[in-house]
Amino acid sequence: MACQRRSLVTGHEQHIVRFPIPRLGPYPDRPRAYPPGQPPHLPIRPLWMCRACGRPWPCAEARLLLRVEYDSNPIDLAIYLSGLYHEATHDLFRLNPHDGPTPRDLFERFVAWGPYRRGIVAPPAEN
Repeated sequence: MACQRRSLVTGHEQHIVRFPIPRLGPYPDRPRAYPPGQPPHLPIRPLWMCRACGRPWPCAEARLLLRVEYDSNPIDLAIYLSGLYHEATHDLFRLNPHDGPTPRDLFERFVAWGPYRRGIVAPPAEN
């Protein structure tokens, strides 16, 4: 497994942190920066944290900007989110296979909020 190396120096100790290099799946290049000139709300891979605000990606701002950007193409948004869900599942499982988010949590985070989310159907009322 290829890894990125980063050195962390704390006091007199040096720790080497090895993050797996992300695969060449869909590249998260959306949403575009808004307003222009501000840092875009894109993920830092393989951690899947927002570059602009540091929250788990897609953050609230990224979700809003994605909905606006894909307003006329909801199928494209669903495909884009599904591809990124697949990549995030792979990356986050490799980072922490024991305590990482479950596939259901990641589905809720990446896909379920998208354009084809259905509301919970309540059982019919008994008369």
